[in-house]
Amino acid sequence: MPSHKVIYDTDPGVDDAMALFFLHYHPDIELVGITTCHGNAPVEITTRNALYLKERFGIDAPVARGAAGPVTGDDAHHAAVVHGDNGLGEIELPAEIKTKAIDTPAHRFIIETVRKHPGEVTLLAVGRMTNLALALREDPEIAGLVRQVVVMGGAFGYRGHLGNVTPAAEANIHGDPHAADEMFAAAWPVTVIGLDVTHEVLMPQDYLRRLGEEAGEVGRFIWDITRFYENFYLDKGLAGISVHDASAAIYLVAPDLFETRSGPVRVVCEGLAFGQTIQRPAGIGFPPNDWDGRPSHAVCIEVKDQPLLDLYRQTLLRAV
Repeated sequence: MPSHKVIYDTDPGVDDAMALFFLHYHPDIELVGITTCHGNAPVEITTRNALYLKERFGIDAPVARGAAGPVTGDDAHHAAVVHGDNGLGEIELPAEIKTKAIDTPAHRFIIETVRKHPGEVTLLAVGRMTNLALALREDPEIAGLVRQVVVMGGAFGYRGHLGNVTPAAEANIHGDPHAADEMFAAAWPVTVIGLDVTHEVLMPQDYLRRLGEEAGEVGRFIWDITRFYENFYLDKGLAGISVHDASAAIYLVAPDLFETRSGPVRVVCEGLAFGQTIQRPAGIGFPPNDWDGRPSHAVCIEVKDQPLLDLYRQTLLRAV
């Protein structure tokens, strides 16, 4: 029996799709829901992409559409330059998708599922944190009912890794910093998979080509959607694509591949450093400050890259 019930909060997204495949094919994971949000594309597109992936690859989990923009009501910003206008690397997609989202909005689906399975559900959030913040606003008690929260987002300067949309901020947090700060304020156990580790793991073209050759339809699909995505990284001078969302998914079943640092986390919500994530490391004394009274969370600072890549490949080979 799977040992992890997971709600995947996502904005598909090329790397979101790659993480979804890991969740779908790993035997220890039961994907109990997919919730969508704004981010890599508008929520209409990210929801369509989630439904398309569900339909094409036989994923049982229901899809619930989520927030279209930040909790402040500000305009949403998207990442077409990275993922393409259709969010999936500009591959050809069908004009119509038969599968439909459920009527329940994403944040309420999170609440209802967590309450149905107290202490069992992991929230894996790899887009903006808007749906999580909305769930907390409607039902703050769910913070004590989740098993854990794992998020892909943020950058803490470890090994010199800073932001990817500004020198200070990573895209998922920058896209709704107020929601992220509310999420970090809640007394649920959060582990952060940020650029400090995801920029340390690269999938070079040879790795992706091998997946395309060996992992059947899903491997060929990954090869296709990463052509546009890979060009973005090659243009930046990197030797492959950074493994963002899949690293967070892999943490669920292989936390031993990561090293973490504990302490409360704040998000800068105005000014030059808008969207920056800052942790006050545990064990270091400071005068009274804005981190006081906030719960401690785990921020990943080291990763074993080759074992992570091996586990991803081994899992996807189960699709054949």
